[in-house]
Formats: sequence, structure tokens, C-alpha cells
Amino acid sequence: MHMELSAKQVERQQQFRRFVEENVAPDAERFDREETLPSALVKKIAAQGYLGSILPVEHGGIGLDPLTYGVLHEEIGRVCSSTRSLLTVHDMVATMVLRWGSRHLRERFVPQLAKGELIGAFALTEPDVGSDAKSVQTQAELCGEEYVVTGKKKWITFGQIADVFLVFTTCGGKCTALLVERSTPGIEVRPIRGLLGLRASLLAEIEFVRCRVPADHLIGTVGTGFTHVAVSALDLGRYSVAWGCLGLAEACLQASVAYTQRRKQFGVFLREHQLVKEMIAEMTTNIHAARLLCIQAAHLKQAASPKTLLETSIAKYFTSRIAMRAAADAVQLHGANGCSSDFPVQRFFRDAKIMEIIEGSTQLQQLIISHYGYEYSSAQAPRLASPALTA
Repeated sequence: MHMELSAKQVERQQQFRRFVEENVAPDAERFDREETLPSALVKKIAAQGYLGSILPVEHGGIGLDPLTYGVLHEEIGRVCSSTRSLLTVHDMVATMVLRWGSRHLRERFVPQLAKGELIGAFALTEPDVGSDAKSVQTQAELCGEEYVVTGKKKWITFGQIADVFLVFTTCGGKCTALLVERSTPGIEVRPIRGLLGLRASLLAEIEFVRCRVPADHLIGTVGTGFTHVAVSALDLGRYSVAWGCLGLAEACLQASVAYTQRRKQFGVFLREHQLVKEMIAEMTTNIHAARLLCIQAAHLKQAASPKTLLETSIAKYFTSRIAMRAAADAVQLHGANGCSSDFPVQRFFRDAKIMEIIEGSTQLQQLIISHYGYEYSSAQAPRLASPALTA
């Protein structure tokens, strides 16, 4: 397994970085403060092909391989986690329509999603349903040629501006996914503000009041909403978050190195203090380890390995935790300045906490990983020989 980027991937990385530094970095703090992502920036991102970038070229995407796709999310996540979250949820919708939608839905929606002409939002979480995603309460009842949808979704990323929602419902007691257009009568969108982190990700509560959705807007089949559609989408979401956390941890390290090289305490620069060196060493080591986990997940996705779900969970689990640790240490190193909006580390800290919750919380990832741990240990345990018989 190659651990280094190819020449083409390095070139792409440089392109991503230039775009982010020119178009996102200068205003990231303002986006957070104003709790919005300007439509002009969304259009610029779409013009670059970064929405639906993992979609094949023949379907309107730019066909990024999994590793290059990860690097894109790393570069954006290094500067603005809210902007990265737009790509995450939009791609979760676009790829599921392509993979599980009918030919009619693919032809109608995928090209527009790939070009960013439509924005997609992933509507799974509800006021009373979070980690137990398969237990959604939103109802879908088939009435002739339409599904009648009733219920509420909450914490829907970019729900304020989305044109289409991938909505998870229960239909006859079975989890079922539907693609619902925002223009459908019976949909009410209420903005959610005042979040701890990812403040510019335009979260919303979506209420469906006997919303009539064409029956051919079914994604997958009745009953496969969680087992196929949601599981596949969340795998992609966790992959994006893992790379985004890697970028966030790098930003914390860069900010900490820069600050400790210019700030003096007790007559010397902070970088000269032994405990400060320890914190920088810990950040650096964790980032290196996180990168290897992300690259491994990328190679497994490229190979379509059955291990990809587990390895992506491991990558998301580890990177979200080290991003939170790096952010906390960065704030600590900045002292009182770290609590001020004059320094970006306070935003990194708030965003990092959210990373431990979204796309499957830390505790949910622990359940997934521990299940594998028990299976793996049992399979690898040496067989005990029968005691020898003695006369």
C-alpha cells in the first residue's frame, strides 16, 4: 500500500489548497460569526466541480479517486469545517441517488447534483432519534402513486438551503428512503441557530405535513433505507469527516507552533518549555497516525474491499478524538487568547467537539469497532491442545 500521494494527486492537492486559501480562509471566522455560508461561495465551490466530486465523469462529476477525494476534504477541513460539511452531506445524497435510485431519478437529479445546480441534504436525524438511526419515526404511507410523508427531522446540515432531501422514513414498519424536493407542498423549514460548532453549516428542522412524494422517488426498496442506503451514505460521511478532522488537527498544530514561537513566558519563548514540547510532539504523532488510517481507508475504498466500513469507522473514531485533543491543547497553549474570537483555535475547539458527534458518535464507533475486536480476537485465538492421556 502506497503511503505517498502520486504526482497527479499532489497537483490536485495544490489546486485545492490555492482555492481554499483564496476563497475560504479569509472569511472563515466571519462565516462562523454570522452563522452562514454565502451563496457566492457555494457557487464557486460548485464551479470547481467540488460538489459531487466523487461522482463519475459520465454522470457529471470530476471522478476523484477516494484518496484525492479525501485530500480535498482535508484541505477544506483545515480551514473551515462548516464548508467541508457542505461537501459531505451533498455527496451523501448524490452518491446514494446514483447507487440506489431508479434510472429516472439518476437521469433527472444526478447531473444537477454533480454540477451543484441542486443542493442535497441528508435527512435522517429526528428530535427523538439520533444514534439509533434505524428507529426513525417519520411515517411514509403509500397511497396510489404517491407516498404521504408525515414527521420531523432535526439537525439537518444545510437544510436551510437544500433543494432536495434524502429522507428516511418508516413505511409499514420498514425503514425506507425517499428523495423529496423542497418545492413539494407540505414542507416547512425552520433554521437552527446558536450551535456550539459548525455554525455556518445552515442547520434546520424540517417538518413534513402530509407531504405527497411521487412513488418513483423511492431510493432502494421498501425496507432497505437503513441496511443499504443509510449505511452506505454514512460510510461516505464518516470518510469525509475523518479527513476533515485530519485537516482540523493540522490547523491546530500549525496555530500552536506559530503562537509558541512568538509568545514569551518567564523570559523565553513558549516553545522552549518542556511541557509545551510534549504537547506539540503529541499533536504531531497523532496527526501522522491519523493520516495513515485515512490513507488505509482510501486504499480499501479504491479496492472495493469489504473491510472498508470497519476501517472507515476506525479512521473516523481516531481522527475525531485526536482533533478534539489537538484543539483542546491548542486552546491551552494560547491561554486566555485561546478563548478569544481574535484567534481561530477557539473555533477549532468548538468544531472539533461536533466531530465527535456527527456521522456516528464516538460511542457508536466504539460499539462498531469493539464488535470487530471480539470477532477478530476469537478467530485469532490459538487452539488449545487436548491434554495428553496418561496410563
